[in-house]
Amino acid sequence: MAFEVMEVQSQFEDIILLIEKAKHRAFQKVNTEIIDLYWQIGSYVHEQVSEANWGKSVVKQLAAYIKKSQPNTKGFSSQNLWRMKQFYETYKDTKKLSTLLREIPWSHNMAIVSGAKSDEEKEFYIKLTIK
Repeated sequence: MAFEVMEVQSQFEDIILLIEKAKHRAFQKVNTEIIDLYWQIGSYVHEQVSEANWGKSVVKQLAAYIKKSQPNTKGFSSQNLWRMKQFYETYKDTKKLSTLLREIPWSHNMAIVSGAKSDEEKEFYIKLTIK
C-alpha cells in the first residue's frame, strides 16, 4: 500500500511539473509580447521625434492620454516612453541583439541598456540573463 501511495505521488509530481512548465512558457510569451509592444512604441516615438519634432511636452501629453484612455494600464509614463525610445534606438541596427532581447524581462533590458557599452557586452549580458 505504501508503495502505491509513493507511486501515485510521483505521478502527481509529474502533473505539477507539467503545470510549472506551462506557467513558464506562458510567462515567456507574455514577456515577448510586452517587449514587442515597447519596441513598437519606441520605434513610433523615435520616428515622431525625428520627423515630426515631438519633444518632451508632446511625450508628456501622450503619457497623460494613455493614462486617461487606459486608466488600469501601468508603465506608460513619459519617462518610460523615453526609455522605450532609447531601447529601440539602442538595438534597431543590431538584428541579432534585437531578436535576443525579446527573451528577457524589461527590467533586465533596461539594466543592460544603461550599463553595457558595446554590442558585444550587451550580447554577453543578454545571453547570461537568458541562461
